[in-house]
Amino acid sequence: MLSSARANGVAIDLPRARRFALRVVAGQAVITIIAGVLFWALAGAAGARSALVGGGIGTVASLAMSLVSFGARAGADAPHAMRAFLVGEALKLGLVVVLFVVVLKLLKVSPAALFAAYVATFFVYWLALASALPSFGARAVARERND
Repeated sequence: MLSSARANGVAIDLPRARRFALRVVAGQAVITIIAGVLFWALAGAAGARSALVGGGIGTVASLAMSLVSFGARAGADAPHAMRAFLVGEALKLGLVVVLFVVVLKLLKVSPAALFAAYVATFFVYWLALASALPSFGARAVARERND
């Protein structure tokens, strides 16, 4: 939970943020499976496999970022938290690039299903973020003012 700190800073409830990030990853995994089933119905086994691989790339990259960004030492202090987040984001980007290159070079995939499922994992992320911002930001500030 983000809340306004007394010294005009921002405090992060690291365990809650970690659980939230892992719930987002779980949501991405569920959407990946749904995309796999949908593409199986529309395009057969090859479409399903491509969708599962595309969604899997987004899910694995988000999991890696979550584990690095919200690791045990991530909340030690503000500079360490920021560094952990930036390293996590860089790791996520690097994994996405490497995994797409490997998949496109080594596997015969349907690009439409692959990228559609990957993009679907982004929708999970953005919807979760949009729904969480009021509880992390404005509501927390209002609670702080009432205290």
